[in-house]
Amino acid sequence: MRDKTQTNSAAPGDRLVRAGAVVFFIGALATLVTVAPLLLGTTPFPTYMFGLSMLMAVGFLMAGAGVLRSVAAGRCQARAGR
Repeated sequence: MRDKTQTNSAAPGDRLVRAGAVVFFIGALATLVTVAPLLLGTTPFPTYMFGLSMLMAVGFLMAGAGVLRSVAAGRCQARAGR
């Protein structure tokens, strides 16, 4: 019996993982921009820029939540298939 799931269909949690990846990379870019003046010896950015660096952690948590949601949906689907 062939699997009925399309290869291009979105599973639960996929959008959350993608959004988390985007937020993570924005936070990583903000971290690089914030740390660069400290390494180059120039005037550092204001403290709110360090807050933008926390987007990296937020994106990581979002992506992790998406993975957990996808795992939970897979478990429910497996239980229904029995």
